[in-house]
Amino acid sequence: MRSQSLALVLLLGCSGSSSQVKIGPPPDRVTTGTLAGPMCQGDQCTCGKTFDEVGAPEGNKKRFEIRLASAQELWVTVPGHQLYKNPERAEACFYVDLAPGQHPVSLRASNKDGVSAQLEIFELGAKAKTKYSTFKFSCGHPGVCAFDDLDAAKVSYKEFHRGLHDACGSTKIKGINWDHGKAPDGQHPSELLVRLTLDVYTFMPEKVSGDATCGAGEGARSKRDTAEPAPEDAP
Repeated sequence: MRSQSLALVLLLGCSGSSSQVKIGPPPDRVTTGTLAGPMCQGDQCTCGKTFDEVGAPEGNKKRFEIRLASAQELWVTVPGHQLYKNPERAEACFYVDLAPGQHPVSLRASNKDGVSAQLEIFELGAKAKTKYSTFKFSCGHPGVCAFDDLDAAKVSYKEFHRGLHDACGSTKIKGINWDHGKAPDGQHPSELLVRLTLDVYTFMPEKVSGDATCGAGEGARSKRDTAEPAPEDAP
């Protein structure tokens, strides 16, 4: 690991504050942790096209597809895992199994001339054999991320009721925020660290993604909503 003396000083980009925070250099260029399902061998996975290809976990865990896209290298951390996409692959998929509960996730991008990053997370519904669009972050893909893109993303996340990005799924998104640095032109982030939490619920969803009846009525909502006040989902 590189010395902490190489730590970068970044502006706190998600809040618009003028305060500064320190963040370390990008992680090592390696994938660690146990990947799940038949599409994975060692530290790499092939993107599955059908539910049967990616399979389902045993017990009460749920399988998630984490898909990264960029002309640059990207890193994602999930508890027990570090997922690395090298610049030679325009797109990379990883499959991990998560138990019910809250799981912090981070996306890291680094490029001195401006970053480009897209992260998509899908919950794989074992009962309905469907993919739920749990979360998507995209800035500068294809192209280079601009600060205006980050501002637009911040606004878009406010549209999702109580953090449920796919009303038919069983995973909420909490606490989206990010830090960034500036490229030499001052218009693009040269460093980007996106953070969020996957709140995985115990119940197994039964409807396919896109079903118009998902989330309708108090009974359906009660499965997903808790007694606490709605979280501030956008940075």
